[in-house]
Amino acid sequence: MLIAGIRSRLLELPLAAPFRPAWGRGRVQTTLPMVLYEVGTDTGLVGLGAAHGGLEAQVAIDRFVTPHLIGQDPTEIERLAAIIRDAEILGPPPYCMEIPLWDLLGKAAGLPVFRLWGAVSSRVRAYCSTGELRPPQTRADDVARLAEEGYTAVKLRFHHDDPREDVAVAQAVRDAVGDGVEIMVDANQAAADPGTSGHRVWDFRTALGVARELERLGAVWLEEPLPRHDLTGLARLRDRLETLKLAGGEDNHGLHEFKLLLERGCFDVLQPDAVKSETASAIRHLAAMAALDGVDVVPHTWGNGLGMLVHLHLAASIPNCGYLEYPHDPPSGLTAAARDSMLAAPLTIDADGYVTVPERPGFGFDLDAERVAAHTVSVIERGVMPTCE
Repeated sequence: MLIAGIRSRLLELPLAAPFRPAWGRGRVQTTLPMVLYEVGTDTGLVGLGAAHGGLEAQVAIDRFVTPHLIGQDPTEIERLAAIIRDAEILGPPPYCMEIPLWDLLGKAAGLPVFRLWGAVSSRVRAYCSTGELRPPQTRADDVARLAEEGYTAVKLRFHHDDPREDVAVAQAVRDAVGDGVEIMVDANQAAADPGTSGHRVWDFRTALGVARELERLGAVWLEEPLPRHDLTGLARLRDRLETLKLAGGEDNHGLHEFKLLLERGCFDVLQPDAVKSETASAIRHLAAMAALDGVDVVPHTWGNGLGMLVHLHLAASIPNCGYLEYPHDPPSGLTAAARDSMLAAPLTIDADGYVTVPERPGFGFDLDAERVAAHTVSVIERGVMPTCE
């Protein structure tokens, strides 16, 4: 089996309502952009994957990755992953291009990828990952509704000008749902969103003060409380806490950076992303190393349903994981239905708040072909793609 062709489709999927990300002050998102990749083989099999980005990802991968994959054996994933990693110095992170290779291998073997990797479980507990800033009572009402829908863990966003307002949101949520829902918090302090003004970066004292308040409230973790390269500050903050965990890593790139985070003792929970942080193979290697230090690896996921499915398979095959990030923040436009709008059906939680891994071969991607075609903005194709899978 050899790679015969690669096709990329830039999609702009409309959101039913605006989404105002907490980390992008003043930004209003009305579409869900993504690049859908199809890697075709001379046997007729097609592997799928997606990039979290737009035209820049499509063009960079077409120029710096695609020429080196065509004609190669897609089952030689570790060898091809080196090619994919090397391309990072030339453009946006290309790690997503390992995903279609695993999808192909799973389809060729007739097995879901998480079973190829060695399954820990066939379902993973979801934490509902919110994305907007809302007043304390509004957010408390939101979480109460989510709890009624079956979610047992929720991640809040902190990004108010005054951190005391952030803490007030967590307090209101705790008062509303008691101990029945686990609370995580994302401060999004790892890096400022480009082009936005007024972003206040937390200093060490602010991060410590907020962390101690979250300990009082029994929160599970505080995510990205300081800039991502402040390794000394992160390690110092972690050392000052008792029950609250520190989490982060989605904005770090490459296994070497995660190695530093482990060596410096920065986090209790590492959150690499197989679309933008490292290849899925490397994340599995990282999880094994992290387990030796008692550190969990809970993959970050955001953007689209294909990426979420990849991280579901990862989470189900990593012993030191335990959670699946589940982006969903109604009544904004960023809901599970919008996140998975390129799929035939959205991923949903069961009565216990878990997501079951599809048993279809590969990653189990099941595209809504009509919707994908309707919202395709541009197509780049190299080589010869199979006429059908």
